[in-house]
Amino acid sequence: MAVFNPYPYQTYAINRVLQDNATGLFLEPGLGKSVITLTAIKELKYNYLRIVKTLIIAPKTVAQSVWPNEIKKWNHLSCLRYSLVIGTKIQRIKALATPADIYITTRDLIHDIVDYYKHNWPFDLVVIDESSSFKNHRSRRFKSLRLIRNRISRIVALTGTPASNSLMDLWSQIYLLDGGQRLFPTIGQYREKFFVPDKRNQFQVFSYEPKPDAVSAIQHSISDICISMKAEDYLDLPERIYNEIPVNLDAAATKAYTELEKELLLQLDEGIITADTAGVLTGKLLQLCNGAVYDADRRIHNIHNCKIEAFLETLESLNGQPVLVFYNFQHDLERLLSALTPLGLRVRVYKNPTDEQDWNAGKIDILLAHPARCAYGLNLQAGGHHAVWFGLTWSLEQYEQANKRLHRQGQQHPVVIHTLVTQGGMDEDVIAALQRKENTQNALMEALKARIQKAKGAVAA
Repeated sequence: MAVFNPYPYQTYAINRVLQDNATGLFLEPGLGKSVITLTAIKELKYNYLRIVKTLIIAPKTVAQSVWPNEIKKWNHLSCLRYSLVIGTKIQRIKALATPADIYITTRDLIHDIVDYYKHNWPFDLVVIDESSSFKNHRSRRFKSLRLIRNRISRIVALTGTPASNSLMDLWSQIYLLDGGQRLFPTIGQYREKFFVPDKRNQFQVFSYEPKPDAVSAIQHSISDICISMKAEDYLDLPERIYNEIPVNLDAAATKAYTELEKELLLQLDEGIITADTAGVLTGKLLQLCNGAVYDADRRIHNIHNCKIEAFLETLESLNGQPVLVFYNFQHDLERLLSALTPLGLRVRVYKNPTDEQDWNAGKIDILLAHPARCAYGLNLQAGGHHAVWFGLTWSLEQYEQANKRLHRQGQQHPVVIHTLVTQGGMDEDVIAALQRKENTQNALMEALKARIQKAKGAVAA
């Protein structure tokens, strides 16, 4: 077990959790949110005698591996007993009945736990890991916690990306901390105070733009309960290098891509695009960039192998170094596995904590992972320092979080993020929006409209 020698910023964060009944730890990945929180839990339980039971709510993978591993890792936490509340209803009830200091569950099960206890809520402290996953005020998980918020005496919200897509994402997270004291009791009041309508038609507002002074005003309002820190300000981490690799389609692939893109784009009128239709269509275009596409019956149609070839060339240039590879679609994974099989490499698809341990132990050459599955909490810095984005995501939160899996405390080498970008395709729009850290929903809509106009112009010509 390791000895915990906290950095000064970690000591400060621990003390804030000890002193305050509600704390938002908005710390970048790699700053040790988990060990900070667990240390505070131990102090509150055994030295301050202020809590009895703690509930930690986390993404599934993080709940299953990160939190148990952190408890086992540090010597000073060895006294903490935990129970993993997952599985079937019977298994969950048994886990909740098991004597423990900390109960760890997933965000998708919080509704069932609230419903199980009803008015007899037993947890003094609730920790919401990746609180940004509670940003939707209409979601069942948010409504469930909101229902029993007044029965929670202490609460901690953890995330590295509290408002990755929009400042609108902050309201529900801060509400769970303070019950609506700082950013108003309702989302409507918050919206009216800090935002103005942006994209809209005659009947509906699709998005909102912050007022000129909104950022500073919101930051001021929540500064007393939220701690925000960047890794580069507190850790001497190796450099993180972004290497954009252009993927040029050959003549046959260009023709196939262009025809399919035009066919898809001309089906829509840019004046009536909704977020849902935009998401479906841009998903199709990103599939085309990667080399294959699903039809209406979920059958896979291979379009080109240009990105696969660029990926294999990238691997070759790395001379056998371990590589973490992010894919987007299931057919990406299938084609990657097919291309890697003849190479005789130790290839693994990330599924569970064993894969994390084996990667860090040097037992895996290529670890294939979906950013939604491993973007949060996983510590992969011991296993390598190269990551490749085969298929991009519009989610800025997933993109930034996934890039921090290798660039974390303990990494000994510069981390290189290689991104395969199909030239002339939707890949270019996505990477440009991610690099600008834009509201990706707005960027998605604007990029799509521009491509529709271009396709119409090509037809007219």
